[in-house]
Order: sequence, then structure tokens, then C-alpha cells
Amino acid sequence: MELIHQFSSGLFIIQSVIFLALLFLLGKFAWKPILKSINDRETSIVDALNQAKLARTEMETLKEDNERIIREAKIERDAILKEAREIKDRIVGEAKDAAKTEGDKMIESAKQTINAEKNAAMADIKSQIGTLSVNIAESILKQKLDNSEAQNELVQNYLNKSNLN
Repeated sequence: MELIHQFSSGLFIIQSVIFLALLFLLGKFAWKPILKSINDRETSIVDALNQAKLARTEMETLKEDNERIIREAKIERDAILKEAREIKDRIVGEAKDAAKTEGDKMIESAKQTINAEKNAAMADIKSQIGTLSVNIAESILKQKLDNSEAQNELVQNYLNKSNLN
């Protein structure tokens, strides 16, 4: 069988009207919402990308701020430690100076006490020696001066020594 297709202008017009109606309905009810949702999706993607760029920039800024804060904290910590060391050294130095001064005062006081006690002991010894010497001399003189010849001889010796001096 042989099929021959013949062109029918009425059929063509009806199909064209149906096609145009279909295009109109799709454009009114389907294409506009589809295109709108595609545009909305594209806008949200662009917004998300912009937000991501902003977040990345903000993260870099925060990272730089954190590094700066850490550097400043280290500098401040070093300054505090240096100041603490200086205060410690100063306090230790002052304590050493105070201890040395106090020690020197104690040594000087001890020397003065020793000298005073030494002088007192020397005076006491001199006094005792003087008393002992007088007692010995008295005892010797009593023994020697029992006779008159010894008395004359002692007076003569004393006068000779006095003239020599």
C-alpha cells in the first residue's frame, strides 16, 4: 500500500492554532515560573558565592588580627617578664645592701664592744698589776729596809736613778 501524504491547509491551520495555544499556555503557566525559579536559583548562587568571598575575607582579617594580638601579647608578656626580673633584681639588690649595711653595723658594734671590753680588761689588769706591784714592792722593801744600811743603799740608788733620768 502506498501512502501518499497530501497537504491539507485546514489541518495545518488547526495544528498551528493548537501549537500556538500550547505555546501560550506553556509561556503563561510553565515557562515564567520555571524561568523565575532559574533566575532565583542563579541569584541565590551568586549571593552564596559573594557571601563565601566575604566570609573568606573576614576569616583572613580575623586571622591577621589574631596573629597581631598574639604578637602584641608576646611583646607584653616579654615586657612584663623583663619588668618582673628588674623588680626581682632590685629587691634582691636592696636586700643584699640592707643585709650588708646591717652586717657592717653589727660588726662595728661588735668591734666597739670588744674594744670596750678589751680596754676594761686592760684597765683591770693594769690596776691588778699596779696593786700587785705595790704589794710586792712593799713586801720587798719591808724585808730590805729592816736594817739601816739597806735603807741608805736604797735611797742612794733611787737618787742616782733620779739624777740620770
